[in-house]
Amino acid sequence: MRMTTLAASLLLALAMALPVAAADKKPTTLEERVSYGIGMNIGRDFKGKGFEVNPDLLARGIKDVLAGGELLMTEDEVRQTIMELQQVLQEKAAAKNRAEGEAFLAANRKKDGVKVTASGLQYRVIREGDGATPGPDSTVTVNYRGALVDGTEFDSSYKRGKPATFQLNRVIRGWTEGLQLMKAGGKYEFVLPADLAYGEQGAGQVIGPNSVLIFEVELLEVN
Repeated sequence: MRMTTLAASLLLALAMALPVAAADKKPTTLEERVSYGIGMNIGRDFKGKGFEVNPDLLARGIKDVLAGGELLMTEDEVRQTIMELQQVLQEKAAAKNRAEGEAFLAANRKKDGVKVTASGLQYRVIREGDGATPGPDSTVTVNYRGALVDGTEFDSSYKRGKPATFQLNRVIRGWTEGLQLMKAGGKYEFVLPADLAYGEQGAGQVIGPNSVLIFEVELLEVN
């Protein structure tokens, strides 16, 4: 789980928080709407990550900073707390993704046409090619799209309008193995267990820890 969005929300709140409207009164002025809207975003962010916060202390922290009064925590304590929170959220996301990934892999392997290699890589031939087969050090040109098990698309050369070219020994393990099963002109679907993808670390803001990844790959050229 990445903390960029969370950190940005908190910093934005500290920098921009303004006096809020009276309880149960619909915000009308700009400062009331900004204040309430920032609060909504912070609450939604924490709720989405499965972590509860104390709204009174959250408001107190903002109030104390804006008022320039005595703070209840030092900067070092805040940094340490955020590091602890990062670890907790990372572990929660890893456990959730692991459970969802295992369930998806178990169901997918039962589908017609799906084959499973010794490493756990799952693949399905969409269209067989008749060209060259790449080796582990080959340079290949492909079109592809990648998605999470919930269908969220995180990358697509089709949307960029340009195929990708790379060496097979410089990509994630699932790609190195999977592309060597193909021939140029072919199109396969690969389902990569997390240990053949980005593992416990994840990648970027979308691919969380222990994420199973789905790729549709069209092998265009082998060099």
